[in-house]
Amino acid sequence: MKAISLHRRSLTLTVAAALSFGAWPLANAQSTLELKITAPAGAGGGWDGASRALQQVMTATGAAKSVQVVNVPGAGGTVGLAQFVNTAKGDGSQLLTMGITMVGAILTNKSPVDLSTVTPIARLTGDALVIVVPANSPHKTVKDLAAALKADTSKVVWAGGSAGGADHILAGLVAKAAGGDAAKLNYVPFSGGGEALAEMLGGRVTAGVSGYNEFESMIKAGKLRALALSSGERMAGVDVPTIKEQGLDVELMNWRGIVAGPGISAAQKAALSAAVERAVKSPEWAAVRKQRGWEDAYQNADTFATQLKREQTSVKEVLTTIGLVK
Repeated sequence: MKAISLHRRSLTLTVAAALSFGAWPLANAQSTLELKITAPAGAGGGWDGASRALQQVMTATGAAKSVQVVNVPGAGGTVGLAQFVNTAKGDGSQLLTMGITMVGAILTNKSPVDLSTVTPIARLTGDALVIVVPANSPHKTVKDLAAALKADTSKVVWAGGSAGGADHILAGLVAKAAGGDAAKLNYVPFSGGGEALAEMLGGRVTAGVSGYNEFESMIKAGKLRALALSSGERMAGVDVPTIKEQGLDVELMNWRGIVAGPGISAAQKAALSAAVERAVKSPEWAAVRKQRGWEDAYQNADTFATQLKREQTSVKEVLTTIGLVK
């Protein structure tokens, strides 16, 4: 009995010493979490890309034992949101990728399920949007575009992503800041940047909005002229001024976040928050962000929850101004 007691005491001391001197590999321990992430969009889109990047990094860093990604497209993410809320209640193993476009889509689609039903876990990334015009456009700057909007908002035809999404919101903010009639905003939504690009190159629209990476190749090829970025500051290595630099008080980030289901416990929320934070603060995630051109917009669960409420209020105000929401 004495030998066993000494062995246990020795083991206890060894563990304590390892913890004290940082030799015990707790930070690199493999998580037992087995997760499912719902990407509320089709394969290849922004939410799908963010979901699969998070899947890759969470498993590579040991933040999760396994991660499955499921695509549920439709109605700006609201189809996926409704399905997620129904299946993820009290489930600490499910996550949903979402963003500012979903905030708008809930309003424009009059979705019976909104974001008050989910549990915010983290904001992940942010993308600057870019306003572009065809290379032969008479509009050389945002001031030129603003003058046209003020003269007759309806004659400026915009091309961008889904109605009520980040692109649409930015067009409305610019029209309003320019002194135009935002209720007469002429915005044509497209399902992909390729379609919007074709319309611009064909001279059928005045200006386009999308993530900078979407139009980068055409900008560098001289087929599109980048007028401005929607970010607060210029992007590193990109010689394009911000909207604010050119006199309009407009700033918008196309952010992506991750939420859990309704009714999860405090312990489940803490485990999911810690796992996501471990992944997004890793060198692996930094490498993915650099490759994809994503800005670091990380917010923890509580900060993100507060920011999400602000975003819902501001998006509703813009969409009401441009007549999409009554």
